[in-house]
Amino acid sequence: MGTFVRILRSEWLKLRKSNIWLLIFVSPALASLVGFVSQSEAGKGEEWLLLFSYMGVTHALLFLPLLTGVFAAFICRYEHGGGGWKQVLALPISRTQLFVAKLTLVVALLAVSQLLFGAGLLAIGSFKGFASPVPWAILLRGLLGGLVATLPLAALQLSVSIAWASFAAPLALNVIFTLPNMLVANSATYGPYYPWAQPMLAMLPSSEDSFGAFNVSFETLLFVICGSFALFFVSGLAYFRRKEI
Repeated sequence: MGTFVRILRSEWLKLRKSNIWLLIFVSPALASLVGFVSQSEAGKGEEWLLLFSYMGVTHALLFLPLLTGVFAAFICRYEHGGGGWKQVLALPISRTQLFVAKLTLVVALLAVSQLLFGAGLLAIGSFKGFASPVPWAILLRGLLGGLVATLPLAALQLSVSIAWASFAAPLALNVIFTLPNMLVANSATYGPYYPWAQPMLAMLPSSEDSFGAFNVSFETLLFVICGSFALFFVSGLAYFRRKEI
């Protein structure tokens, strides 16, 4: 555990020297702008949910999957330059701990982005003077669900970023698979199985018997997310452990 903490601290110090912090604010800021300019005729008690839907589509459909790829690429950026992988792996640390530490930081950055999104939602709702109480249970479930749904994508993108030395290549691949989100997410058959659509399906408010914008059951989505995360994590870790540096 002590070794893992030291690895995590080392990765953290690398991030502090980069401009990645600016990217954390991009998606929450744009989503807040959408929420600010949006107009609706929602009934009393539904204002927060409608605002959450407007902002959530902007955040979870497009920017959250893209940010996952950006964060993963940034995490591996230093090792791909100047023989960084050889220097890191020459230290008395295991590749498993290094992989988990990098994945932990990617998820932590996504968690901060989710918190900023929630803060923006509350700020916009208060500015607009919503009279109804904040539906904390639904909002927190949506924020947590969106974060959990990024786990498979984070594991996949981290593996791709480790495999490819180019910083732009993993990002381009991520953009290519993010763009079809609107079409795929509308499919009850294929949407739950598409990693880039899972954050939106898990995040947006829904009816009591479903857990997604398009009536995807909680059990189905949770099973798919956990299964795909296990698949991508094990595959990525196995590749990293066998990869010749």
